[in-house]
Amino acid sequence: MIETIHSRTQLLELVNRIGILPFFKNAVPGWSLEEHIAPGLWFTDQEGPWEWKGQMAAEKSCVYSKLVGSGNAWVSLSLFPDLCNYRRDGYDFEGRCEDGLVHYRDRMLMECLLSGAPMLSKDVRRKCGFTKGYDTSLTRLEMQTFIINQNFVYNLDKSGRPYGWGNAQLTTPELWFGEAFLDQTEARSPSESLTHICQCLHQALPEIDADAFRQILK
Repeated sequence: MIETIHSRTQLLELVNRIGILPFFKNAVPGWSLEEHIAPGLWFTDQEGPWEWKGQMAAEKSCVYSKLVGSGNAWVSLSLFPDLCNYRRDGYDFEGRCEDGLVHYRDRMLMECLLSGAPMLSKDVRRKCGFTKGYDTSLTRLEMQTFIINQNFVYNLDKSGRPYGWGNAQLTTPELWFGEAFLDQTEARSPSESLTHICQCLHQALPEIDADAFRQILK
């Protein structure tokens, strides 16, 4: 059972206990922050989940990116290597390119990002030179775990106060956490990593069948 979340500390504790927590409602009822955040924090002038996502990513306490059903989710540092192992299916990005498994727009986007990471998403979009299909490519690369959010950067008004939704600052897991971070799952196959993730999620949330997690994580 997920308790009501009142603070960033509680949110991080929950992410670490469950392993993966989507931001918004999804195909698995009850498995999201949206359904369990204290109502007064959802839209407020005070700090809330919209600010926490960038803070938690920036402090390297977990991973935040589009990772569940093409939607944003927090993933604990203990489960993210397994998610990478499963989603990448044994490939690094260069290997996928060599085997012809990468859309040309995805490759262009990654090359742009790697030339100057971390970079704001709006700057990557401009540098890539294309706008059509950019969001699709970015989401695909995030779902494949090749790109993650390092932070969210806000515009400032004349008084120096942040406003708006914030622009995603993009990087790669290897650049942000180091190459060795993803080596934790070398002994597991991609399918074994998926099974491990689903078992961890089901153990934390026994009221939800493991197959429900398996279906949405595919």
